[in-house]
Amino acid sequence: MKNITNKPLTPAVLHILLALSTEERHGYGIMKQVESDSQGKVKMGPGTLYGSLSRMMEAGLIRESEKKIDPKMDDERRIYYSITGFGQKTLASELERYREVVGIAKEKRLLPNTFAYDK
Repeated sequence: MKNITNKPLTPAVLHILLALSTEERHGYGIMKQVESDSQGKVKMGPGTLYGSLSRMMEAGLIRESEKKIDPKMDDERRIYYSITGFGQKTLASELERYREVVGIAKEKRLLPNTFAYDK
């Protein structure tokens, strides 16, 4: 298992981890959750999604889920994914990294509502 907690995550990996942080989802569900979470700003295509999912499984960030949400209401061919403990730690580490960056931006008064020319 690769340890990637010291490296920044790609935007795709970050969004996928966020989408899986609350519940297991299948590929299409992940794409829709990413789009919803980003208010339509991030639209992930199948190539990006499934390539990222494969690399994330190899890295131990996510796993295929053994259960199906409801086979009667869902296509049994769908594979569901869930975040692992390592994935949760990696997500927490990345969110902390972002918090630190936002803190620096605040100190430098670089946030949109703090630009000197906005006064």
